[in-house]
Amino acid sequence: MKETRLPDSQIIGEARIRMPAWELALTQAIESARSSPFAWGVHDCASWVFDLRRDLTGGEDVAALWRGRYQTQRGAALVMRRLGWASLEDGARTLLGAPLGTVHLAQRGDLVLSSDGAALGICLGARAAFLGPEGLTFVPVSTCSLAWRV
Repeated sequence: MKETRLPDSQIIGEARIRMPAWELALTQAIESARSSPFAWGVHDCASWVFDLRRDLTGGEDVAALWRGRYQTQRGAALVMRRLGWASLEDGARTLLGAPLGTVHLAQRGDLVLSSDGAALGICLGARAAFLGPEGLTFVPVSTCSLAWRV
């Protein structure tokens, strides 16, 4: 398989300034995720958090790299490999740079990685929201393995 290298303009490993009213956008994204069905490659954990990051900061649409290119968990793994990522963590590190020193530094709107490395979520304060096939779930941020500043 051919490895895909991101253009330098899509390596976004630094925190961005948040848009005015970003708190409202975050609240609306949580409410929308509660009522929108999970769909691999369209409305899954990675697409949701990177779309939200774009909306909070006015940044690039990096989810366009994979949006619509898979319909199953296995398909997601194939697309990650084609992008040159060994795991979801590897993809997040490529797109976001080095994570924070500890998840305890995560603030509302920051991205987090689940404890098992299988999902990306959004920090809401003491809890993080994750979108999965079972819908929106919430876990203590302290149980997440990594966090990135948005």
